[in-house]
Amino acid sequence: MASEEELFASVDALLNEEPRLPPPAERARLREAAGITQARLATALKTTTQSVKNWENGRSEPKSPRLDAYQRLLNGWAAKYPAPGAAATASVAASVAAASTEPAASRVETADAPQAPAVAAAAPARPAIRPAATLRRPAMKKAAQPAADPRFPHGPLAVLDGDGCAYGVDGIVLDCPATTVVELVEWTLHESGVGAPKLNRYGKDSDPLIVLTAAAAVKLGLPERLEGHEQRRSLRLPEDHPVVKQVVKAKWRLTQRGFGPWARIYRKAQGRERQCVQLAILSWDALDEWSWPGVAEMEPADVARVLGVYAQRVITPRGSTAVSGLELMTALRPPTRAVQDPQTGNWVPGHHPGSLGTEPMDPAPPESTPEHPVVVDSGWSGGFLNEEAYQWVRDVSLLTDEECTLPYAVGLDLNTAFLAAAARLVVGLSAPDHFVGPKFSPKIPGSWLVDLSHVEVDPRLPSPFTPDGTRPTGPAWYQTHTVAYAQELGYNVRPLEAYLRRETGAYLDPWHDRLKAAYVDTLADLGVTSDLTHAEFLAAMERHKDVDPAMAAVLAAIKATVKGGIGKLRERPQGKKYKEGERWPALQRPTWRPDIRAAVISKARINMHRKLRNMATMTGLYPLAVLSDCVVYPSPGDSPLDFLPYAASGKPQPGGFRLGSTPGLAKLEGVQSMLWAVGLMEQGYNPARHIKGGDAVLDEGE
Repeated sequence: MASEEELFASVDALLNEEPRLPPPAERARLREAAGITQARLATALKTTTQSVKNWENGRSEPKSPRLDAYQRLLNGWAAKYPAPGAAATASVAASVAAASTEPAASRVETADAPQAPAVAAAAPARPAIRPAATLRRPAMKKAAQPAADPRFPHGPLAVLDGDGCAYGVDGIVLDCPATTVVELVEWTLHESGVGAPKLNRYGKDSDPLIVLTAAAAVKLGLPERLEGHEQRRSLRLPEDHPVVKQVVKAKWRLTQRGFGPWARIYRKAQGRERQCVQLAILSWDALDEWSWPGVAEMEPADVARVLGVYAQRVITPRGSTAVSGLELMTALRPPTRAVQDPQTGNWVPGHHPGSLGTEPMDPAPPESTPEHPVVVDSGWSGGFLNEEAYQWVRDVSLLTDEECTLPYAVGLDLNTAFLAAAARLVVGLSAPDHFVGPKFSPKIPGSWLVDLSHVEVDPRLPSPFTPDGTRPTGPAWYQTHTVAYAQELGYNVRPLEAYLRRETGAYLDPWHDRLKAAYVDTLADLGVTSDLTHAEFLAAMERHKDVDPAMAAVLAAIKATVKGGIGKLRERPQGKKYKEGERWPALQRPTWRPDIRAAVISKARINMHRKLRNMATMTGLYPLAVLSDCVVYPSPGDSPLDFLPYAASGKPQPGGFRLGSTPGLAKLEGVQSMLWAVGLMEQGYNPARHIKGGDAVLDEGE
């Protein structure tokens, strides 16, 4: 049996506990019964209205001394305004204690003895975020989600506003007491519960992301805007700025890119624990309008929603969408894994098969760029790969009278064509080896010097071998897929030289799979699903951007991640101080792989040409122009349904263009500015009545 001293010690411990508050919904009931607004209560307790909202939603709890003052106020209100059907009590604390010790059976409601309602369960949950009146949110697709990581209970990121409220995913709102950047970093790592688990068993957890509104930036001592002559995304705080000095004084570090719109603050990892926080500053144009349309102008809670969905479906943003696309490749294919040293028995980092490794790799000269040291130092003059997306227009003299009289020009855009090309794409993983007079093999990725000028192609179609669609005039360097297509057309190919890679693999497969799932799921949230008829699909695509601007922004970011990630594989030097022949920072990455970029674009262009050829065979229709992944056809009506080939059963003919939401299938796209861009209208072609659509599709970016 316990002694008297032990019992008194236990009782004293209970007495010394912080006061217990009633359930959140009861707090709201008491305040409303007293006729006090949340703003007035916030003023009395010297806090923010949002903090009061959080207390009444159960998102957060007050701390002393506010906790004691809030408890005293609630006790007073409870005495004046007891819950309906319940006896008035002396204090809220007593009623809470009684409720917690009462046997469960005695709380069952009966017809003769109705109980006080369980307010926490009966009262509807109140929104813990600021409503954005411009956003209408349909029910999101409930995809199967993995169990939440207990280390990161509050999701991958938070958006910090000037009042100290940090908005997370799923409506979570946290109180952030930080008033300096250093305090913010410490709070994020030790108190926020923000972060995301690794995407691969051999990878690393995603660092927490804190997005700062303009008000939050100013509160932390940062300028509201960065001003200068350079592009805003390249601007940085000077090294003598007070905030930079505070960071350095606290023994934190900044990356070589400094304190800019996407600032990384870190310390060296101790063991397996990383100490790194990613900041994104909205008023410094961290979220550009093309990749994240309208997001920078949204309320903080809606910014958190957009970025949160992107983080859960793609990756926690680490910079621009191009940077995030590249980071996703590494996160899904980590360069190392744990291997056991046979001599010592210790586990050490070793090469992860299928990855690009940890060391950068120089490309073959024809795969490189003119300013690359491999080219400059060797004096290479043998030409370069020219595997780029289409920018072609049919000469007006090749238009028939019938085509000129058709009243419409209709554009078909292939959904994420470059992503579709990445599926099951075999690329080189090792350094290139040089061969003279090799026999061509379509299974070996590499670059081939071959003459394809003898391949005949209908002049009403672009040449599959050049981005501008003109016929080759002699030997040139091509990627494997381009040469293989010449064989597919029935022509012999005899390479003169080649740079080939012995170790190969489908490096981009997990990248493709994750981005494809993200794209399809986000389209489904916008009402565009795979079970729609073609007419329903076109109608859904016509209005999908207006259904939910937040999800439309996520969709735009996913598409930008695909194109930007592929383009980033061949990032060119930047800055006025660069001199030809110098190595630029991007060359230090194992993911600087222009040969992989060329493989993706080559396959996408060949896929496009194959569809163009099949369409001509099935329907006799030839395109007016092709720009990147968009093709324009003359049409008797304003819909693709007026000219796409269908079988008697009503199903689309295989091999040509098909409508649908899956990557690689087509959708209606605007063509007017595209026709101007490729010069067709300048040559005199103009549909008699209408050009269907609006904006053009942009070409692949660097």
